[in-house]
Amino acid sequence: MSEQTPLQMQKSLLHNLSQSLGLRVLIIILLGLLMLIPLFLAERIVKERQNYYQNTLHSVANLWGGKQTLTGPVLIVPYVEHFTSVDTVTAENGENRVVSKDIYNDRTAILLPEKLEIRANLNEEHQQHGIYDALVYTTTISLSGKFNHSQVLQSSEGGRRIVWDKAFIAIGLTDPRAIDTASTFFWNDGRIELEPGTRLSKLLPSGFHVPLSVSADSDTSNEFKLSITIRGSEGLFFSPVGENTAIRMTSAWTHPSFQGDLPPNKQEVTEAGFHAEWDIPHLVRSYPQYWVLEDQQTYDLHSISAGVNLSEPDPLYTLVNRAVKYGVLFIGLTFLMFLAFEISLKQRLHVLQYSLVGVALALFYLILLALAEHIGFLYAYIAASATTVLSITVYTEFILHSSRRAFLLLLLLTMLYALLFFLLQMEDYALLIGAGLVLLATLMMMYVTRHLLSTPK
Repeated sequence: MSEQTPLQMQKSLLHNLSQSLGLRVLIIILLGLLMLIPLFLAERIVKERQNYYQNTLHSVANLWGGKQTLTGPVLIVPYVEHFTSVDTVTAENGENRVVSKDIYNDRTAILLPEKLEIRANLNEEHQQHGIYDALVYTTTISLSGKFNHSQVLQSSEGGRRIVWDKAFIAIGLTDPRAIDTASTFFWNDGRIELEPGTRLSKLLPSGFHVPLSVSADSDTSNEFKLSITIRGSEGLFFSPVGENTAIRMTSAWTHPSFQGDLPPNKQEVTEAGFHAEWDIPHLVRSYPQYWVLEDQQTYDLHSISAGVNLSEPDPLYTLVNRAVKYGVLFIGLTFLMFLAFEISLKQRLHVLQYSLVGVALALFYLILLALAEHIGFLYAYIAASATTVLSITVYTEFILHSSRRAFLLLLLLTMLYALLFFLLQMEDYALLIGAGLVLLATLMMMYVTRHLLSTPK
């Protein structure tokens, strides 16, 4: 038997390496890792489009009205505190005499409602901006309740006199530019026009106020009423400033998200919309019902709130971004199927063919994103997955020259994309289904490689 020349030995070694299953597996793994690059680029594009979408919504909110929080009403009561100072003075001749002096101090009391009832009816609207649809709302809010300023008149010494011609009601609103209409403010039996600004820049930075140019010294209990229509987006919230605050909110929107610091005591969501009720005692707050502004004690009336966010169900960018995260799993499983075909058919696929299949799998996400912005996620998913599955299936039939293998691949890919859609809809089961897919792929490779044996030297 003639010995092989070095050139023949080198050719034999290269041939053995090219036929080595271990080397093929290593190459496919490296190729799968390289496929992370188009997946990363696809994820970046999704995030860029999502940021552009958020900027568009922010632009619409600036024109229409942003997330609104209504705080108030708050009664600002200036008063004069009078007390008499009595001192004993010793004269030059040594005689003592009593000297009394009247002292008047100007004070300002901040008083919150004894009772506050808020009713709001939200009507959702849609503002079209290019290809994007922004969800906004218009709401009519009715405020009613009662103030009791008897605490202001109470004094351990001296007396207090309320200066009603300087008293006013302040109501805070996040974006006063979005006020459509407002009725006159009803204070007991009188009607008073609203004025811009809260006159309390630190306590209520934005909103409006009502000057109380009435005489109410004879009655410590005062009822109020106001109806206002405002525009907004994202959500509507209220600060529970009443000693007892009752909030009643209704809307035809069927996807409310009850957030804020206090969940509703009662809520009902149906196909016709939602109805929510809050009954909030003042004990849940960190600020009192009454304090004096000159005491330098500051309180945050926005520290606690109750309300609702009008959230869009399953935003498409979130779904597409979640789909991209499963891209590695899909490319890996598809490459495993092709490797199984190689082993069962005893023929080798070119690295370029693996690469083209991987690129087709990555293009699925771009097609999905591009179509979803125009026709919605469901129809975009059907179109993008059908395009990807059919293109890979037809390409596989040309490569393997086997209709049966191509049909099997068609079924497997269809099952994979059906499972991915289920994963996107049922996020709680994502880990379970993902583990099941990996287990299924492992069992498939065990079955295909069951007859592989190492050749002893």
